[in-house]
Amino acid sequence: MKHIFLAMGLLVTLPQSGMAQSISFGDDSSEWSNDNECDDRRFYGAGMANGLDEDDIGKDRTDCKRGFDMGELKVWDFVQARAATQCDKVNYGDNSSEWAGDGECDDYRFEGPGSDGVQLREDIGKDAKDCRALCDAGKIALRDY
Repeated sequence: MKHIFLAMGLLVTLPQSGMAQSISFGDDSSEWSNDNECDDRRFYGAGMANGLDEDDIGKDRTDCKRGFDMGELKVWDFVQARAATQCDKVNYGDNSSEWAGDGECDDYRFEGPGSDGVQLREDIGKDAKDCRALCDAGKIALRDY
C-alpha cells in the first residue's frame, strides 16, 4: 500500500494499482452535519457548503460521504491543485473584504496552508493582494482544479 498525505490531514491509501481510495470521513459531530452540504474542507465540488471552517474537518461524515459516493465531491489534493493552478491567470478581484490585508487568503476559491481557517463564498474576489502573493509563493492553490 502506498500512503499519500494530503492537505489538512486527510490520509488516502492507494493500492499499488492506484484504483481505489480509502478515506476517513470522520464523524457527524459538526454543528452543520446532516444538512446535505459537505462542510469538510478536505473535499471540493458541487456539494460543498457556502462557508467552510477548519474546525469542521472530519466532522461531517454523512454529507461528505454521500456527496463523494454520488460523484459530486472529490478529495482536494494540494500537490495536484498547485500543479494545475496558474496564478498569473487568476482574476483575484479587489481588496474589499473585511479580512483583506491580513496575510491570509480569505477567498473561498483557494485552499492550502496560506488560506484562512474560515472560508466564505461571499469573500470570493475580495482579498486580491493576500491571495495573489500566497499563490505566487506556492502557499495556496485553487480549490476546484
